Amino acid sequence: MPLHDMVIIGGGPAGLTAGLYAARARLDVVLLERLSPGGQVLTTDMVENWPGDVDGVSGFELADRMRDHALKFGLKIQSAEITKLSADGKFKVLSGPDGELRAKAVVLAVGAQPKKLDVPGEELLIGKGVSYCGTCDGPFYRDQTVICFGGGDTAAEECVFLTRFAKKVYLAHRRDELRAAGILAERVMNNPKIEVLWSQAPLEIKGEAKVEAVRLKKLKTDEEYDLPCDGAFVFVGTSPNTEFLRGVVDMDRQGFIICDRDQHTSMNGVFAAGDCCSKLLRQIVVAAGEGALATYAAQRYLEEVHE
Repeated sequence: MPLHDMVIIGGGPAGLTAGLYAARARLDVVLLERLSPGGQVLTTDMVENWPGDVDGVSGFELADRMRDHALKFGLKIQSAEITKLSADGKFKVLSGPDGELRAKAVVLAVGAQPKKLDVPGEELLIGKGVSYCGTCDGPFYRDQTVICFGGGDTAAEECVFLTRFAKKVYLAHRRDELRAAGILAERVMNNPKIEVLWSQAPLEIKGEAKVEAVRLKKLKTDEEYDLPCDGAFVFVGTSPNTEFLRGVVDMDRQGFIICDRDQHTSMNGVFAAGDCCSKLLRQIVVAAGEGALATYAAQRYLEEVHE
């Protein structure tokens, strides 16, 4: 069974940055990614808030840069899925369909994924008007009309944020009242740019090259109609990819990993970074910073425990 100084699970911005720092430190490190390196960045049409890219950069290009930068310093990237993490004394055992390997330290960068509406047109138009992040994509909709789906805190916060750019924001919610905290709900109701569509559900997102309209259903009357819009923002929740870690490391109620200030989890020698962590803000720049910090803290751990 191979033994490495560090194994990183996940190849998004957090994992690739962790790998870059580990490879530059000349650790024996391997990054495991079950799909293509890049994570959710690959589905982002344009990233405008990555420091230094004044004109913006496509998500695909940014992911490529991050991967190539890490490879330049010798990071080994392997295609593998990990389904179990356990401890064997001072070592960690990572198991999956392709076998097992051991590590002295582990960085969990398994990411998260937004919950989807699962309606026709949604998958086809991701990055072409369908978005799951107002903070990321709001500036693309200056003086345009957008619709948001959801009724919780995130939906309310992002809806208000989008009014900084859009001329009109619709908020469609299946219920008669928002689930968001009182103050957030008040901000939605008091904003003249926002119109709440109560007891309405999406049936389809329409458009060829971009979002042109959404098909809605009024749940109390069964009436269906098309609402023209330029963008559709989905805020119905986020699911971390942490199911295989339940009972292994501490998590919050939603399944996000709880870390200390150095990205150390409740399992000795196991660190976490990126969107799988319990925190306030999930952005590429935050994930990258956490990846760097996780590797640095893991280095300190290796020096103290394994030297």
